[in-house]
Amino acid sequence: MASDPAPQPLTPLEDEAWRGLIRLMVAMPRAIDEDLLRRGGLSLTRYVVLMRLSEAPDQGLRMSDLAQAASISPSRMTRIVQSMTAEGLVARQVVAGDGRASLATLTDAGMQRLRDAWPQHLAGVRALVLDHINADDLVVLTRVTRQVLGAIGDARDGQADDLCPAGLA
Repeated sequence: MASDPAPQPLTPLEDEAWRGLIRLMVAMPRAIDEDLLRRGGLSLTRYVVLMRLSEAPDQGLRMSDLAQAASISPSRMTRIVQSMTAEGLVARQVVAGDGRASLATLTDAGMQRLRDAWPQHLAGVRALVLDHINADDLVVLTRVTRQVLGAIGDARDGQADDLCPAGLA
């Protein structure tokens, strides 16, 4: 049985970059969520659900596909969609021919909620993130993000997520 190679210590620069990335992975979603709630009255998770449904064919996805697209566990997605269904933002029905699968669909009210929140989300993303990155660094950040996402198997066919949901630009 082959043993794993000895771990290579991080250089000071690697350590600083890694620790900064860890802090960023925790702090950025929380800051964007808080900002979007304050500006637009919608959590980032709910925004992502509405956005993913707006981009889907016929504005609907199987619950399992929606959970995967939004990077949320299936059980958490079920709770979120139940809540959003009660608010009239999403409709849910059984998939024809497969009684075990459910389809979540964006309602007109959900699309309007997304339209209302999109400018607020965009303003927050600019104020919290993009306004602090110069054009050259943005090119580097985009390249690095694609490389790391590809290495962890989340390349999404090489397509970057857009801040503008389908049909809103």
